[in-house]
Amino acid sequence: MSTSIRATPGGVVRRGRKRRVRTARQRRLRRVVAIAVALILIGPAISYGRALTAPGSATWQMRTVDWIRLKHGGALVNAIENWWYTRHKPAAGPPDAAALPRIGSGPAKVIGPATLPRLPGVALLPGESTWSPGRTGASGLPLVYTAFLRPDPAHLSVVAGVAWIRTSGTTTHLVAGTTQPGGPVGPDAAAVPTADIGKLVATFNSGFKMQDIAGGFYLDGRTARPLAAGQASLVIDKDGVATVGAWGRDVRMTAGVVAVRQNLALVVDHGRPVAGLSTNADGRWGSAHNQYQYTWRSGVGIDAHGNLIYVAGDKMNLATLAAAMADAGVVRGMQLDIHSGMASFASWEPLSGANGSAPTKLLPRMPRSAYRYLNPDQRDFFYVTAN
Repeated sequence: MSTSIRATPGGVVRRGRKRRVRTARQRRLRRVVAIAVALILIGPAISYGRALTAPGSATWQMRTVDWIRLKHGGALVNAIENWWYTRHKPAAGPPDAAALPRIGSGPAKVIGPATLPRLPGVALLPGESTWSPGRTGASGLPLVYTAFLRPDPAHLSVVAGVAWIRTSGTTTHLVAGTTQPGGPVGPDAAAVPTADIGKLVATFNSGFKMQDIAGGFYLDGRTARPLAAGQASLVIDKDGVATVGAWGRDVRMTAGVVAVRQNLALVVDHGRPVAGLSTNADGRWGSAHNQYQYTWRSGVGIDAHGNLIYVAGDKMNLATLAAAMADAGVVRGMQLDIHSGMASFASWEPLSGANGSAPTKLLPRMPRSAYRYLNPDQRDFFYVTAN
């Protein structure tokens, strides 16, 4: 740029040089702003990168949602989930045949003084509401039975998978994941120990992330988060016997307790769905409107004889899950994790002539691998072994 000179009564002014000085200052300001923005973004970028590369089998979509929640974006995620899942209701008609589990041919056998819970409903589909035996124990009786039922008369496409696990003859274990529960409860291996794989009866998911519940987590003398009165709790004693109840009413801390996993409030009590599930007025069952979402849901409870019952299915709202659990014989039950990829259950059978076990998903369309918990997982989980 050439410098123009103009004479004035006050002297000579070089206008071009003044414009160059102003432009240089603007460039410096832009550089400072760019550096400041980069410094502001570098922290979240590193944090997000660590979330994407952390050990565990979660997909990048799951890791992204968890990272957003961790960064105080829970309200945004909840709003999006409520909008999406409440607008995708299940079909009224029958389910796709590919959504139905494989049914075994063996008869349901008497278990000690009691029989398996009687599943309700008219068997309109082959194998519906019929128990299928799985791995047997030392007594020769099955340790696990699986079945499916349809708990929603208005949406007959909804299929709930059910697994009944005999408390006598099995040991239940709780394992900390690589990120959940966190705190002083370390992840250890975050997977089923190699020595226990050959004895596996079942593997299944745990509950919500710690930041999303009021309850706590206790394992082998370590507390990740304080246990809260009234919260639904799966409790395991030193003999590996698991039970479910409200903390402080049905279950409490004793010298024999080795593990406690809490998750919201009971959804089934005295064999019936708890009142208020459809409104969730006081937030006992998660964020507002969460109860309306038609999504993958899972739950666990005990029957009248103290045996474990796990239930899961897609396109279920909270009331439907509780109805399915009550239909399956649950007398006290709690919701576990929800949404695609979070509900995982596999029953295991010994490999013929080999040292190991082979899994079968409770429902064929459960998104995650049946081998999920043989590798380090980000979330805590449960597994059951034969004694």
